[in-house]
Amino acid sequence: MQTILGAGGAIGIELAKALPQYTDRIRLVSRHPEAVNPNDELFPADLTVPEQVDQAVMGSKVVYLTVGLPYDIKVWRRVWPTLMRNVLDACTRHGSKLVFFDNIYMYDREHLQHMTEETPMRPTSKKGLIREEIAKMLLKETAAGKLDALIARSADFIAPTNSILVEMVYKNLLAGKKADWMADASKVHSFTYAPDAAQATALLGNSPEAYGQVWHLPTDPARLTGAQWVDLIASEMGVEPRYRILPVWLMGVIGVFVPIVRELKEMAYQYDRDYFFDSGKFDRQFKLPATPAKEAVRQTVAHLQQEAATAE
Repeated sequence: MQTILGAGGAIGIELAKALPQYTDRIRLVSRHPEAVNPNDELFPADLTVPEQVDQAVMGSKVVYLTVGLPYDIKVWRRVWPTLMRNVLDACTRHGSKLVFFDNIYMYDREHLQHMTEETPMRPTSKKGLIREEIAKMLLKETAAGKLDALIARSADFIAPTNSILVEMVYKNLLAGKKADWMADASKVHSFTYAPDAAQATALLGNSPEAYGQVWHLPTDPARLTGAQWVDLIASEMGVEPRYRILPVWLMGVIGVFVPIVRELKEMAYQYDRDYFFDSGKFDRQFKLPATPAKEAVRQTVAHLQQEAATAE
């Protein structure tokens, strides 16, 4: 049995598609799980409740933690440490291996121009402090020999859901408006294609030699700027690549009325400098290449357009 905790998000769904290569027993856990494969086992659970997490993990050889909480610092502070504690305890109790799907918020902002697994953790945002806390909880348990675990780390997503590229670029262009970009569109910004991230996470979870380590998931090494990402998406949509820059001060004003912009403001430093995510360690070990950026954009736009056509 391999179990996905947080099975309904962008990564959880793609991971469920990737796992049949390794197992015919997949358990999907969330508040309202929905099947991805014909034989998926659906397990409704609240991961903040220890007893429910224990039941969800029981019998699992590998557990994947892919939860995506609402983008709200109050929710993160209240939920993440408790949720991680519950998962660590359950995996330890049942002898399950743990794969934690993580992001880069805890990295030192002065090292974003070339991030590797060795990049120092020195968060300067509220969300980054929480990500550092929960990553260290896992690393401490692993170092103590209490469980086998690994961290699979991703850059920002390119995906039909939960992606800045879709929310601020695609949707604006679709509505005939200018795309929005934060801080500086001339800076490099890496994006990890969600299906690549999921396939690599499944591979890591089923590779005994991967445990006890941090892995950057495969990401196209092309050094594309924000303006170039807008160009790629606009070209695929057949529209003019128009965009505007949201300066940090303006995000503060907009954030008074738009909660998601308020939450994004503290992360704007990731857009005022180069943000390059190096997945060379994974590439050398597993030889699973990342989808090129242009193809990732093509597939994402095609998926969104198909969804829209189906909904009509």
